Amino acid sequence: MSSAGGEFGQRVRAALARQRLSIRAASRAMNYDPAFLSRVLAGKQLPSPQLAEALDHLLNAEGEIIEAAARLLDGDDSPAAQASASVPTLADFLPEGDPLSLLTARSPRRVGVGEVTDLQKRVHGLRLADDVLAGGDLIGPALRELRSTVRLYRENTHTGEVGRALLVQIGELAQIAGWIASDAGRHEEAERIYRLGLSAARQAEDMTLAGNLAGSLAYQMSNTGRTDEGLTLAQAALHDATNEAPGKARALYWDRVAWAHTQVGGTENARAAMRALGEASEALADDSTDTDEPPAYLYWVDAGELQVMESRVYTELRRPLRAVPLLRDVLDQYDATHTREMALYLSWLAIALADANEPEEAAAVAERVIRIAADVASERTAERVRVVLARLQEYDDVPEVAALLADHAA
Repeated sequence: MSSAGGEFGQRVRAALARQRLSIRAASRAMNYDPAFLSRVLAGKQLPSPQLAEALDHLLNAEGEIIEAAARLLDGDDSPAAQASASVPTLADFLPEGDPLSLLTARSPRRVGVGEVTDLQKRVHGLRLADDVLAGGDLIGPALRELRSTVRLYRENTHTGEVGRALLVQIGELAQIAGWIASDAGRHEEAERIYRLGLSAARQAEDMTLAGNLAGSLAYQMSNTGRTDEGLTLAQAALHDATNEAPGKARALYWDRVAWAHTQVGGTENARAAMRALGEASEALADDSTDTDEPPAYLYWVDAGELQVMESRVYTELRRPLRAVPLLRDVLDQYDATHTREMALYLSWLAIALADANEPEEAAAVAERVIRIAADVASERTAERVRVVLARLQEYDDVPEVAALLADHAA
C-alpha cells in the first residue's frame, strides 16, 4: 500500500491516543474485530467508508478521518493495489495467547487411537443432529463436548500422531459448536469457539479445516452487520487454501465469498458475487475428479446447496426473476425434516416474491415461514421472520398482507 496508508493509520492512532482508547476498546465500541482494525492502521488493509465513518464518529474527528480515508481510497483504487492490500492470512484471526497449550504436569493416562475414533463418531453425530434440530436444542451438549475434548487433549499424554488427530477433532467440533451457538443467537460465544477451532486446525496443519472454520465465522460476521470483516475473512480463507483442498471445500469457500460480497453491497460487489458463484460451480465440478475422499464434514456440499446459495444471492441482489424459480426448485426437492433450513429458504422466497410485486403469494409463503419457525429454537429463523414481516410492510394495503401483519404484529 502507498505511504498514504501509513499516514491514515498514524492519524487514527493519534486520535485514539487523545481519546485514551486502545485499538481493542475502539474495536469493541464499533463492533469491529481488533485484528481487522490493526491491519488497517498498519497500512495492510484499505479502510472501508463504513469503517472510516465509524472511526470519525467515535473519535469526534468532524469529518477529518472520513476525508483521509477518501484520499487514501482514491489513491489506491487500482485492482493490483486492492488485491495486495485486502487479503490477510488466517493467522490474523487466531485467538490471543494459546488456549490449546499442553499442561506442564499432565495425567499419566495415555489417549489412544480408539478414543479418537469414538470422538469422530460423536462429532459427526452432532453434525447430523444439527440437520434436524436447532441451536437452542443443541447448544448445551455441543459446549460440553467441546470442553471435554479440549481437556482430553491438554491434560493427558498421547503420541504426536494422536495429538494431531485430537487437534483436528477439536477443530471440527469447534466448527459445528460455533455454528450451533451462532444459530442460538450467541454470536460472541460462537466467535470465540470458531477462533479456538482455527487455532487447533492450524496447529494440526489442516488448512482445509481452517478454511471451513474461517468461512463459518465470516458468514456470521456478514450476517450480523460486520460486512467488511466478513468479506476480508472469507477472502482470507480462500487465499490460504491450497490447491490440494478438495473441490467441495473450494466450492464452499467461494460460496462464502459470494455471500460476503452481497452483504457489503454495491455494483462492484454484486459483480464479484456473481463471479464467485461461477468459481464455486467450477470447483464443485472439479470434485468429481478428486482421487481422495473429502472430509466427512463436507457431506452436505453438493449441487443443490450451491443452488441454494445462488438463489439467496439473487434475492439479496433484488433479482427476483432469477431467484424465484431457483428457490422453488430447491424447496420442491428439499427434505422436509430439515425444518430450520426449510423455514430459512422459504423466507428468501417470500422476499423474492415481494420484490417481484407478488404480495399475495409472498404473504402465503410468509405464513408458512412463521408457522414452521414457531417450533424451531433458532435465532436465525426468528430474525428471518422479522425481516420478512418488515419487507411486507410496503404492501400493508393488500388484504392478505394486512391480515398477516395484524396476526403477527407482536
